[in-house]
Amino acid sequence: MTIDITSNTDKDAAIDAAIDGNVANGPSKDTFYLTTPIYYVNDVPHIGHAYTTVNADFFARFHRMAGEKVFFLTGTDEHGQKIAQAAEANGVTPIEWADRIFPGWQAVWDRLEISYDDFIRTTEDRHTKPVQELVQRLYDQGDIYLATYTGPYCVACEAFYQPSEIIDGLCPIHERPVEWIEEENYFFRLSAYADRLIELYETRPEFVQPDIRRNEVMSFVKGGLQDLSISRTSFSWGVPIPWDPKHVMYVWIDALQNYTTAVGQGRDEERFNRTWPADLHLIGKDILRQHAVIWPALLMAAGLELPRAVFAHGFLTVGGKKMSKTSLTGISPHLLLDTFGADGYRYHFLREGTFGQDGPFSWESMTARYNADLANDLGNLVSRSLAMTTNYFDAIIPEPTGAGELETTLHEVARRAGEQMEVHVRALNPSAALAEVFEFVRAVNHYIDDTTPWKLSKDPAQRDRLATVIHTICEAIRQISILICPAMPAASRRIREQLGVEPEELRPLSESLPQGSSLVGTKVTKGASIFPRVEVEKTD
Repeated sequence: MTIDITSNTDKDAAIDAAIDGNVANGPSKDTFYLTTPIYYVNDVPHIGHAYTTVNADFFARFHRMAGEKVFFLTGTDEHGQKIAQAAEANGVTPIEWADRIFPGWQAVWDRLEISYDDFIRTTEDRHTKPVQELVQRLYDQGDIYLATYTGPYCVACEAFYQPSEIIDGLCPIHERPVEWIEEENYFFRLSAYADRLIELYETRPEFVQPDIRRNEVMSFVKGGLQDLSISRTSFSWGVPIPWDPKHVMYVWIDALQNYTTAVGQGRDEERFNRTWPADLHLIGKDILRQHAVIWPALLMAAGLELPRAVFAHGFLTVGGKKMSKTSLTGISPHLLLDTFGADGYRYHFLREGTFGQDGPFSWESMTARYNADLANDLGNLVSRSLAMTTNYFDAIIPEPTGAGELETTLHEVARRAGEQMEVHVRALNPSAALAEVFEFVRAVNHYIDDTTPWKLSKDPAQRDRLATVIHTICEAIRQISILICPAMPAASRRIREQLGVEPEELRPLSESLPQGSSLVGTKVTKGASIFPRVEVEKTD
């Protein structure tokens, strides 16, 4: 929803409404909208980028499974000095470089089964034209003026810094030398929005998450905001400033607007009103200021509704250092996918560590997690359960004859797993959500050990009891296949195929998870192991 601003009074009222959240629940919005950052095409992706995107996909898939309409956006950021330099180093034009690199991002997302609804490139007309229109609007209403910028600039993160933030001449994020630039720029009156930003953080604490990041942002803004340079003249690869084309737009002013241009800003107001504001911007903590300070201030100035939440997660680290394309410490996702597959890859980065905090990556820990949780607990459960069904009932799931205390207890574990998973997902805690699921997996394994179907099968008088046990096990595996779907969609499909049920669960979780009798008479197929063990030799 765009709010018409015809006077300063109207503008102030629009900003106050956005801060209060009064316009963020308009009757036309019907979509859960979440985004990843759009990624620079100066190089191919590493597992740090995939970390953000896999988590976003997990949330998107869960909300779809909850019966919600979802729009999930990702894409590539293709303007700016960093891209121009990468293109020059490779002897091509910037757009040729972007055209060469962006398919590599899509290829990784396809291999990881990222279920995005749109992939936006900032060089597309559907993006650049609305970006120019919005900046023109801010200029016309007096929020942009011409002056000279003098200070440090980091090309690696395309960010302006205060001199006090530079340590020994190095960028605080990339630890690389910054450039000292002095050039005529257009400036956005960011400082004018400091009080309203503080009011936003105080009245809507959920706007910046987790708490430690909100405290960082609050401290930064209270320390005093400087007006923001929004144009560059020292290079030409960018969106031209519409009223002064010798200036190109500062890449972040361009890039942040992808979240609105992708859903119809300036092109399709009906679609825009159904989708905006974003329910969740998922980002890394290195771009927190851009999303929690610059972006809401721009939206306030433009009279647009504010996002509902910005969640900044921590870094993946290797040897104690942030993983980075710039410092050549990035690990290609393909290297891990070749060994662990998409499901093993996704599970590790969802389950390991605490989402929101920094976490170390190692091959050894990934192998240990995969073998313990997936190969031993889940994979072995599916294999031995289907083998017993095949051996004892000719691969046909039998009808239960009555539930005892053990079955009732297991049903309760399943119910709790579904409920607690939803609680943790909505709290943006994927690790805790999956921990609940694997408590259920282990409970099913314990149930098998307690009921000893291999002993029951030897006593004809226990045939009815054996039928109940085998049905209970197969039903639990069906429920597990639903619960793991947001994290491991391919494994979920393979399990359901082996169970002989539909490969996709389209009903809401509240309808599909409860115990039922739909499996009776279904023929199972004992196929290849869902998660074969990974044997990795120790190497230097």
